[in-house]
Amino acid sequence: MRDLPWPARVYLVAVIGAAAALVVRSVIISGAPVAPADLDVLLVLALLFLVCESMPTLLNVEQFAVSVSFSASLAAVVLIGPDGAALVGLTAVLSVRPGLPLIKRLFNGAQFAICGYVAGQVYKAFDGQVGLPKVNAFDDLIGPYAAATAVFVPLNIVLTLTMIGLATRVRATEVPMRGLAQFLLSYLGYGTFGLLVAGLWATVQSISAVLVLLPLFVARWAFGQYHAQQRSYDATIAALCQAVETKDYYTRGHCTRVSLASSMIAQEIGMGLERVRAIRYAGMLHDVGKLGVPTKVLQKEGPLTEEEFAAIQLHPMRGLEIVRGIGFLDEAYAGIMHHHERHDGTGYPMGLAGDEIPEFAKVIAVADAFDSMTSDRSYRGARPVPEAIDELRKTAGTHFDPVMVTAFIRALEREPWQPPRPVDPPPPDAAEAPIKDHDDPTMPIQVVTGQ
Repeated sequence: MRDLPWPARVYLVAVIGAAAALVVRSVIISGAPVAPADLDVLLVLALLFLVCESMPTLLNVEQFAVSVSFSASLAAVVLIGPDGAALVGLTAVLSVRPGLPLIKRLFNGAQFAICGYVAGQVYKAFDGQVGLPKVNAFDDLIGPYAAATAVFVPLNIVLTLTMIGLATRVRATEVPMRGLAQFLLSYLGYGTFGLLVAGLWATVQSISAVLVLLPLFVARWAFGQYHAQQRSYDATIAALCQAVETKDYYTRGHCTRVSLASSMIAQEIGMGLERVRAIRYAGMLHDVGKLGVPTKVLQKEGPLTEEEFAAIQLHPMRGLEIVRGIGFLDEAYAGIMHHHERHDGTGYPMGLAGDEIPEFAKVIAVADAFDSMTSDRSYRGARPVPEAIDELRKTAGTHFDPVMVTAFIRALEREPWQPPRPVDPPPPDAAEAPIKDHDDPTMPIQVVTGQ
């Protein structure tokens, strides 16, 4: 717990304290949270919850995972009421997942207990009957159960993401979701397994928990497939970036930093989660077209000939050709193709101006130039961040879209930029051929005509 930032500690204590208060309140008011006749139901549902909770699907956010165990809590809402649902959720503390610290067990158990109790109260508020469902009255459960699920799932997500944000400072866009709406719908769908357990209990009793394990584990497999897909996407992007940076010694890490700066701007101007993810990919791949530019041109010392400068200007188009077959990039194509267009129309490859330039390209242009100015290059050291910001302000309206420049400066005020560490001296053979940087607006490439 000492490793957690103080806001995360306060939040953790508050969640655990709220869950403990619910249990104590239940004991004081009713003497026992669950009637003796319902202890067997509690035990079976707690075991079902524990099995699912002990085998979650890991997320791309380090050390965090999701599971479909909440279906057992929702079944408890119907079969044994709010207090029983809270106790089922508390069994997360006993999870046997390897390497899970006690602090995380306590938080998981507390937040599941809170979600189960609140969902149970909503179920009762909508006239849901607690206890073994009657077959001929099963339809009466659907509305109250849907209301309980509609409260449980968002509350569970909010409590968890708040802890992730406070503990790791991971932004919402780094959580592996195609979109919050899609994720919510998927989770709500898995919540129907709880109603299935409650319905089967009326005919086969405790065997219903065993019968529902198969679809629950199919759901877990589906979560795992999505996670694997995201990892394959990231691996594809990383491989392309590494290939680019082998040609550019002094720009190692540039793609990652442009991706970060681009996502900062995107969030500041209010882009949705799906578009922020796409612009992160675009930032990572904006210079992939360098793979199609001869290394001797990229590394040439001194002015370029017109033919050599034309080869540089073609790199955005070559980048688009390289990534065109990668279907998940979506709007990122426009950012890769047009990130060297200028607001006044003097950029390349198509000389677009103002509103003609795609929004992704406007964002990446600012991020690209800023990182170039604040990084070491062969011909100069890194510029201080304030100096780079002043340069962006001076060129807003000519080089860059003023809206994007303003948004980036606001984002930097809230989240200060961490410049890269100084670049180690390159190997002797690399030192003999300083690398040109066509992204730095303060050091334009010199072109010699007639050669």
